[in-house]
Amino acid sequence: MKLLGISKRGDRYLRTLLIHGARTVLRSQSRAGGTLDPWLKGLLSRRPKNVATVAMANKMARTVWALLAGGSSIRAKLSRAMQSRALSK
Repeated sequence: MKLLGISKRGDRYLRTLLIHGARTVLRSQSRAGGTLDPWLKGLLSRRPKNVATVAMANKMARTVWALLAGGSSIRAKLSRAMQSRALSK
């Protein structure tokens, strides 16, 4: 299944907020001492910075949609992830 990018048909303000958030994540992870997410690092090696920013916003939008559509709590998922990470160390 091919996932498409962020279209201009949706809410313009929400799309702007997602882009700004993705730009902030990219900038904060790119600073000295910050570690880039492997997915983001690979994307930046293949694509321009603005394309990577929109791809990150698209990924965030899909994550938010999955959380809202699934009816599950982010806290439960985070606590399970933290527990599994602690057990693997």
